[in-house]
Amino acid sequence: MEREWLFFLIPLVIGVIFLCIGVHGLRLAGALRRTGITAAGRVVRHETRRDHDGAKYYHPVVAWTTRDGRKCEHSSRLGRGSTTRGFGVGASVTILYDENNPRRFAIQGWDSATVHTVFAVVGTMATAGTVTVLLLLILL
Repeated sequence: MEREWLFFLIPLVIGVIFLCIGVHGLRLAGALRRTGITAAGRVVRHETRRDHDGAKYYHPVVAWTTRDGRKCEHSSRLGRGSTTRGFGVGASVTILYDENNPRRFAIQGWDSATVHTVFAVVGTMATAGTVTVLLLLILL
């Protein structure tokens, strides 16, 4: 095995990147669940964004007042292809926000850790699979 191992760098790097994105997102979501503050918010509008293929994604913009009286209005990081029931303009929603950084928040029922879990699982599988194959090639 002279240069064949270079081919394995591609799935290894992709796997590590996916794993890092997934773990980082899960850690942030966990910290928000543990230390976040619950507040009542209202969907005031939807920001519409398009990806490079032209698909349209809706990001609800939620307004709420923090415990210390600050008015906040931020867009969700997670966009969906349609606005599901309960998240239309004017809908009351429950949010969980970081008291030190209210821009970091999650809308209950809209934001979920599923995306980060998928990234972590795919990253783990790609990384572990690539390392296993590399070790087998080196040992054999």
